Amino acid sequence: MFLFTRFRRPPTQGRSGAEESLTTDRPPERTARDDLPGDTGGSDRLGTHSVLAWVTSALAGLLVLFALVAPNQLNRLTPGAFVRIPLEGLVAVTLLLVLPGRARRVGAPLLGSALGLLTILKIIDMGFFTAFDRPFHLGVDWVLFDDGVGFLADSFGRFAATGAVVAAVLLVTVLLILMTLSVLRLARLVARHDTRARRTVAVLAVVWLACAALGVRIVPGVPVADSSATALVYDHAQQVGAGLRDRKTFAAEIADDAFRDVPGEQLLTALRGKHVVIAFIESYGRDAVEDPEFATQVGAVLDAGDSRLRAAGFTSRSGFLTSPAMGGGSWLAHDTLLSGLWIDNEQRHRGLLASDRLTLGAAFRRANWQTVGVMPAVSQDWPEGAVFGHERFYDVRDLGYEGPTFAYAPIPDQYTLSAYHRLAQATPDRAPVMAEIALVSSHSPWTTIPRLLDWKEIGDGSVFHNAAAATERPQAGAKGDPVTRARTGYRRAIEYSLNSVISYVETYGDDDLVLVVLGDHQPTPLITGEGATRDVPISIVARDRAVLERISGWRWQDGLKPGPQAPVWRMDAFRDRFLTAFGPGRAAG
Repeated sequence: MFLFTRFRRPPTQGRSGAEESLTTDRPPERTARDDLPGDTGGSDRLGTHSVLAWVTSALAGLLVLFALVAPNQLNRLTPGAFVRIPLEGLVAVTLLLVLPGRARRVGAPLLGSALGLLTILKIIDMGFFTAFDRPFHLGVDWVLFDDGVGFLADSFGRFAATGAVVAAVLLVTVLLILMTLSVLRLARLVARHDTRARRTVAVLAVVWLACAALGVRIVPGVPVADSSATALVYDHAQQVGAGLRDRKTFAAEIADDAFRDVPGEQLLTALRGKHVVIAFIESYGRDAVEDPEFATQVGAVLDAGDSRLRAAGFTSRSGFLTSPAMGGGSWLAHDTLLSGLWIDNEQRHRGLLASDRLTLGAAFRRANWQTVGVMPAVSQDWPEGAVFGHERFYDVRDLGYEGPTFAYAPIPDQYTLSAYHRLAQATPDRAPVMAEIALVSSHSPWTTIPRLLDWKEIGDGSVFHNAAAATERPQAGAKGDPVTRARTGYRRAIEYSLNSVISYVETYGDDDLVLVVLGDHQPTPLITGEGATRDVPISIVARDRAVLERISGWRWQDGLKPGPQAPVWRMDAFRDRFLTAFGPGRAAG
């Protein structure tokens, strides 16, 4: 609006004309000084003041325009995204014009605060789309801020995490203040030039209606007649309502369990005497085996692993599962695979923890397996272990690791597998064990990656202090921009994690080992790019061919690397299909 009005010098005494016009409906008055001839100094000051006023008002208008029409995804934040006429802006100016002076004085800062909150929400959405390929959920995602601070502290140090928190608080504060001041300034401008403002709004309203009716788009995909701010607020409000309704829906899903009352002697009968390991590889997604930038090297690791495992007598079958998470939220994938329920947010996660749902671990425990959880990234008490049926639980404090951390990962995957073997397998009278293991060396930021060592050298992990022999920094020597270097680091981390698993099977695998190895989710969209699926590879490895015969009906493909035509299931389908395949059980739903 400021572009369609001219500026006048405010009175020099008492309340300014701008303030007068904001609080009353009278136009500002000119003073005698305004008409004094020959006051060149005053004219210079007036000219300077006018320029500053114009620049300030222009910046205020641009800030308000940004709040109204800026997209909530970074990859859509282009100059073309601002070729719009925001309906909300026209409505706001109309309100400022029709409100009496005192109501306008109250309404303007409220409107500014609302625009500030809208801008903050868009910025948060940008972060969530970048990290998780989805918008922020007002009802359930607040806990992720604490997780984000923890990630920064573990990856870059406590000082960096504290600095990020301080910067975020300052950004929120400054945005709220600047947006409020911007709206106040524009409100004063509108009040001083109300006639011209009314005409301008009327013209823009007609243009908006015409563009809406004709679907005008100067920039492809960007309608000139814009109401995206209203749509964004509506969508986020709908999230809250949908979340409340989902509580009842999810409770019914928990109760609907075909295996809830199956006796232990009827569960998993085809796996009696087997040691079953379910290993989640962090961020091991479909792109790792199909994206041309990764597939050649990662595929070579999997092909070589197939050859080595076949030479050791093992066979494998592979497919894909669709994960509920993307870029993060590993616990949601663990929840979903083990419970047979679609757990895609914190509310459902908490609902699962409060339930008595039969998870895979609990089923193994009911069938008299010893059940073990190995979570090297957990550093405090973890009550979730009871829900997943763990009799014994090993976190970072229990694994006896004396080596260095590797960016986010506190323990290398090879050491995690070595410690599991030592603590749960290497006993003379070992009973059958079912283990859930999280392998976290391929967690972002992929700046520091362990090297695969001889298993006899692992010991307590202090060997990893020898950085030259035990550490790789793939991004340090990589060429290209930060994203390209991160993609290189991601690929190398996945190669390391896969090699650790393959080498573990070669070294410690026997006739009784049944390994289920899968990714928890795809990496962040910064690595996959736009349009990536949420699929993750999954493989079952065993020396006993009878085990793989039980899943022949799944039509999974031979080997560790699923091809483009491999079957794809939702991850929540796995529990029922697994329990059905390996026991008399009941038909999966």
